[in-house]
Amino acid sequence: MTVDQFRASLQQPAPTTTLPPLLAALWWDAKGDWTRAHEIAQNENGAEAAWVHAYLHREEGDDGNAGYWYGQARQPQCKVSFDAEWNQIVSALINSPL
Repeated sequence: MTVDQFRASLQQPAPTTTLPPLLAALWWDAKGDWTRAHEIAQNENGAEAAWVHAYLHREEGDDGNAGYWYGQARQPQCKVSFDAEWNQIVSALINSPL
């Protein structure tokens, strides 16, 4: 799957059942369901989950909480647009060897 294919899937009413949880979280976020995205992200572990969690809290406007999660993700506090960071994370997850 490519980022463009992932973005095109947003035309569907729900993500495919084979989508990994963190991509599903970003899918729901892009559809405007921050709460569902956050619920998925907080139930996952590891640096990638922390990065998604950080992004969601930055988007929420909770910079302090986002800063904590960026630290857990070993990522710098993001300063680019939400859309640019969303694309960065989706790309990283799609290209992840896991």
